[in-house]
Order: sequence, then structure tokens, then C-alpha cells
Amino acid sequence: MPFAFADPAAASRPLHLVAESDADAFLATCTGAERAWLKASVFTAKLGQHCLLPGADGEPTGAVFGLGLPAARRRGRFHLAKIVADLPEGDWHLEGDLGAGEMEEAALGWLLASYRFSRYKAAKAPAARLKAPAGVDAARLLAIAEGEALTRDLINTPASDMGPAELEAAFTDLAKAFGAETSIIRGDDLLERNFPMIHAVGRASDRAPRLLDLRWGDAGPTLTLVGKGVCFDTGGLDIKPASSMGLMKKDMGGAATVIGLARMIMSLGLKVRLRVLVPAVENAIGGNAFRPQDILTSRKGLTVEVNNTDAEGRLVLADALALADEEKPDLLISMATLTGAARVAVGSDLAPFYCDDDAVAATLSAGGTAVADPLWRMPFWEPYEAIIEPGIADLDNAPSGGMAGSITAALFLRRFVTDSPRYVHFDIYGWQPRAEPARPKGGVGQGARAILAALPELLGV
Repeated sequence: MPFAFADPAAASRPLHLVAESDADAFLATCTGAERAWLKASVFTAKLGQHCLLPGADGEPTGAVFGLGLPAARRRGRFHLAKIVADLPEGDWHLEGDLGAGEMEEAALGWLLASYRFSRYKAAKAPAARLKAPAGVDAARLLAIAEGEALTRDLINTPASDMGPAELEAAFTDLAKAFGAETSIIRGDDLLERNFPMIHAVGRASDRAPRLLDLRWGDAGPTLTLVGKGVCFDTGGLDIKPASSMGLMKKDMGGAATVIGLARMIMSLGLKVRLRVLVPAVENAIGGNAFRPQDILTSRKGLTVEVNNTDAEGRLVLADALALADEEKPDLLISMATLTGAARVAVGSDLAPFYCDDDAVAATLSAGGTAVADPLWRMPFWEPYEAIIEPGIADLDNAPSGGMAGSITAALFLRRFVTDSPRYVHFDIYGWQPRAEPARPKGGVGQGARAILAALPELLGV
């Protein structure tokens, strides 16, 4: 969906941002009628409290929004987005004493609050338009919002309309829009080109598995993004119960997120040589499905014992990571809705990530904090390496014991990255379980904005 800021030259009404500690001082600046109205409305500027300011003719002349206290604001993000749907149609501008970071968050939150997934049911976006605040890079925020909307749309689309072929179509459409090159390997060609684990996971579906490969940019450092594209996950022969299968349309959330991030990067024209790899499959059930105790030989040459066909995401990512690693990119990032263990550890709001490089990890964390895209570093805990070594093969895709599931999955993936100097793995959720400001219930990007914010320091772009 298109996003836009209001014409900066147009007449607009003010939206006053008032901290709780400044409520009395703000009231003192109001007209007598406004002050009486706000007192009658018991406006104290608590976080999220908002109120229209009536004019003499009954039309609102502006509005106020409570910022609460700093401690309250830290308990969430995009607070201003709460008011967007309640404002009348027209152009608005922000007035208030916010730092540059908070003003940028407010403006982005306004844009994201207008997102609607309307493919199957009409949904009217809010009619209030915001002028880009002074000092905010409006073009950058619009690029970020468009990338996030693409991620959300891809995740929200059910598997009936978002299988491997449809994900490929979205991938190639994006490439065409920005002049990128794509290469697609489908079906049995995966075996001929040495991607055996991608083929094994996807072969039971009547929708052929494939590897999507995008390249963009001819100068600058190399950045490779790898996203898990399991368009639906039944669990395979180790079938999921219905309660666990209900959200499996989002199991391509890693792919959706790297595609959205790629859109941001290309739209902003960053000076990088970008590569995006997406193994796109459906983990289905059939007579030719891969089985528990099968041993697969990966592109890397490592053998993998399959102890659970529902741990398929790491298998397809492994072949894609092996390919990415052959070029030794300056920065290699994988993103996947990989483990339930990550959700148990950090919940739905935080994006856990793994990285051996302390400086890279610190830069990513700082980027996430700066742009309200929270991350949490997790350890590549080497004492657990033995857990993923089954004895009969080099690796176990689903070790028993039930502990440290996200860590052991990350350790598994790291075995396929041996030559790239910096590798980061994100184990994201990709889903908003309940509506929050600027984030309706449904698909959501995690980590993309943090990565984008960190790229100038990580790659010098």
C-alpha cells in the first residue's frame, strides 16, 4: 500500500505533544475555552490520553496527545499511533519538545498506523495526514514503511495464495522494480545444482521447491541476506497438531522480512552489493516425503540425521547459507521463524539474534534501540555443540532433551558458515499476536529496521 506525508505547504492543524510533567504549563498557554474544555475532559497528559480542541464554530482547531512520563513511554513504542485513527480527516503537524529519535519514531508510527491488509476485505485507512516533522528524513521513513508493508502483506497472505510460486512472483516483481537480477532454481534442478536439503524438504508438495536468488548493486561492500521461505509447514510426517499448525502461513516470515529489508535498501540506494537468497518450499505430507531417521547430505558436504521432520527450516537454510558462504560476503545475515524456544525465551516482541562478533552485536543492538525495533542478543554457546552431533551423522536437526532449542538451532546453522567474516542469525516470530500501536494483529517485520540503522557503521554505507 502507498504511504505519503502531507504537502508541507498545505494548511494544517497542530497536534500538541504534552508530557505529563508539563501538563499545567501547557494548559497555561491555551485559550480560556481550550483550557476549560481540557479541564472538563480531565486531560492530565497521561500516556496515550488525547483530546480534540474545539473551535468557535465547533470544528476542531487542533488536538493534544499525552506523552505521560518517560518511565511509561519505555514500556512500549509508537505511542502516538494510538491517536491516528481518531483524528478527523485533514492535514496535521506535530508540536512538542521531542528529541530527534522520538520525533522520527512518532512520524514512522503514524505511517505504519495507516497500514491495512485489504486483499480479502475492504479496510479503510485513517484519513488524517501528517506533515513530516522538521529534521526528519521523510524519504527514508517512507522507504522503511513501504518495506515493512511488503513484509506484512507477504506474511498475512494465506498459503493458498502464497506458496513457493507466489513468493517467487513477489520476489521477482521487487527485483524488476529496482533493476535487480534474479536467478531461480526449481524442482529437480535443485538436485542437479547441489541443493539436496531444500529439495528433500519441499519434494512432497505438489508446489515445487525452489531457491530464489537476487543480486543488486555493483559497488560497495557485500551484504547477503538469507530468509527462510517455508510457505506452509504441516510438520511433515512428524505432523503438527492443529493448535500448532494454525499460524504456519507465517513460517515464511524470515523470507518476508529479508525481502522487505531488501526493498528498503534498494529504495534508499545504499552503496552495497546486495544478495538475497530465499529457499521457498512447502513442508507437506506425501509418499515421497522425507522421513525421521533419514540422513541427508547437504550442499556443504555435512551429513544430517533427520530426527524430526518438523525441524525443516534449518535444513533449507543450511543449503542456502552454504551457497552464500562460498562468496564470503562482508556481512551475512539469516532470518527465520525458526524455533518455538525463542518465543519461550523472549516472547513475541523481541527479536533474538546470534553473533560471535561483539562489535557487530553491539552495533545491531544500538540500532534497534535507536529505531524502536528491539533486539536481544543470544549466545552461540559452544558447550552445547555436542548436543547437535548424533554420532551416526555429522549433525542432528532436532536433538532430544528439549533444552536450549533456539541456541542449538543457531549452532546448527553456524556449521554451514565457515568462510564469511561476520555472520548474524535472527530467530524471529514475525507475528503480532494482539493489536499494538502501529502494529495490527497479524504479520510484522522484526529486526529489519535495526539492521538498516546499523549498516552505516557495519559496512560504511
